[in-house]
Amino acid sequence: MTCLNRRDLGLLALRVGTGAVLAAHGTQKLFGWFGGSGLEGTSRAMEAMGFRPGKHAAVAAGLGEAGGGALLALGLATPAAGAAAAGAMAGAVSVHYPAGFFAQAGGYEYPAFLGFTAAALGLTGAGRYSLDHATGHRLDQAWTVAVAFVGSALAAAVVLNKRAAEQEEE
Repeated sequence: MTCLNRRDLGLLALRVGTGAVLAAHGTQKLFGWFGGSGLEGTSRAMEAMGFRPGKHAAVAAGLGEAGGGALLALGLATPAAGAAAAGAMAGAVSVHYPAGFFAQAGGYEYPAFLGFTAAALGLTGAGRYSLDHATGHRLDQAWTVAVAFVGSALAAAVVLNKRAAEQEEE
């Protein structure tokens, strides 16, 4: 009989907690669940925040959060899940940045925390109690970590630079 491993239990708890929060936020955007505004309302909000076209931004943010969060919670394709969620949170940080750091003043503290946690999980791996482990780490290889994080960083940079350029024109 194998002893429970504290490190793997800790990763499981962190993955499930973080993944559930991210998934809930994403489903607010995509489906209007949990009091969210759904795709239509999120699209309008994204346009107002300078992300154009708003619908593409809403879908990308919703999928990054809901999809990345669900995969993190399951421990499946953990590098891609962590990178996708971190990329989505980079967009959220950019929106909240002007208000300062702390969340009670509208700052970026909360999305930054979620983004760093998702990134750390993507880099660390899901641990033994995960679908990645159960599938022999087919979707959690060294090359997938590099590809996922480079791809997410590039995509976030393109989106945020486009938003900044459009805001300068206004």
